[in-house]
Amino acid sequence: MSYQPRLKKTYLEEVSPKLKERFSYSSVMEIPRLKKVILSQGIGKATADKKLIEKAVEELTDIAGQKAVPTYSKKDISNFKLRKGMPIGARVTLRGDMMYEFVDRLIAVSLPRTRDFRGVNKKLDGRGNYTLGVKEQIIFPEIDIDKVSHINGLDITFVTSAKTDEEGFALLEALGLPFKK
Repeated sequence: MSYQPRLKKTYLEEVSPKLKERFSYSSVMEIPRLKKVILSQGIGKATADKKLIEKAVEELTDIAGQKAVPTYSKKDISNFKLRKGMPIGARVTLRGDMMYEFVDRLIAVSLPRTRDFRGVNKKLDGRGNYTLGVKEQIIFPEIDIDKVSHINGLDITFVTSAKTDEEGFALLEALGLPFKK
């Protein structure tokens, strides 16, 4: 048998049947599932220093285990000294086994390393998706604190196939995301 991530196995064996029973779905295809996880990081100071983007791409690649790409501005904004096409951030999209591995590491290792951690907010976007803001990238064990020049935050977006916030919340909670009480 080939390798299967621990969280994916948990989803298939425990979470999926619970959700099917709770929301009384008639088909297994109706059961909400995690489609993708997007990690994105905006680097405001990148307009002055291009090396910050390279560093951000490198750090996101280490965190995700998959190559990150720089993001570019879509229009000119003179107040921010920003020109169209300038690199201003980095992002990476995880799907499949890589996604399950990342979410498992995030829940088990990274989030508990956050200072004064009491859980994540319960606010979903209205379509069953959830975005979590992390203030420091150094909570991830893949990042070597001695080599970090700037502490940046990043956004982690969980895209689900859920049709409502209630279904999306039930899925993420069952997967183990530590929501505030």
